[in-house]
Amino acid sequence: MEIWINPACSKCRSALTLLDAEGADYTVRRYLEDVPSPEEIRGVLKRLGLEPWDITRTGEDIAEELGVKEWPRDEDDRERWIEALSAHPELIQRPIITAEDGTAVVGRSEEAVRDALSR
Repeated sequence: MEIWINPACSKCRSALTLLDAEGADYTVRRYLEDVPSPEEIRGVLKRLGLEPWDITRTGEDIAEELGVKEWPRDEDDRERWIEALSAHPELIQRPIITAEDGTAVVGRSEEAVRDALSR
């Protein structure tokens, strides 16, 4: 199990606390420092069953600068979104937990983190 975190994020810290309390075996990836490649983002999206716009933090300053809220959310623009997430990792929703069964969850709630633990 791997968890992508921003240490400054309270949701990330809560997820780590819960994983520790449950004795989970996991690896931490500080994705702002160890930036995921476009290929890694594609892989996580497949595991999540989501599209890149589903995990984009559109309220970030860089999102506003890039104008992502106005970008089309379709197959033709999918790569544009993925490239933006890799170029600006602060846009990636967090924490993302990859589960042992090959799936992943966005662990913003205790329920989502527990879901990842059960897989």
